[in-house]
Amino acid sequence: MMIARWSIEAKFGHKPEVVAEMQRWLREIGSQVGWTPERVRLLNGSIGARESTIQSEVEIADLAELDAVWRKLGSLDAHAAWSRALEPHVVSGTQRWDIFRVIG
Repeated sequence: MMIARWSIEAKFGHKPEVVAEMQRWLREIGSQVGWTPERVRLLNGSIGARESTIQSEVEIADLAELDAVWRKLGSLDAHAAWSRALEPHVVSGTQRWDIFRVIG
């Protein structure tokens, strides 16, 4: 099992909008690729992390599963529209994926 974690930085004063868009993504788009609320959690920076950091963390079986999800997301018009809706609220260039192997 692996954990795929997507991080983004909210612009100052825009954190509520980013969180709302992330929640909407989970309901409307994540469910289309099998990323249900049971498999995904949203995180927000608190102590030792930037408060502007919003992360989506999902359990995946392996990199093949992640690649299949990314390919499917690339074909969804709703995902592209969501990305455009999110863009005004985030710091450009801060999105990143971190992939962790579960060892215990």
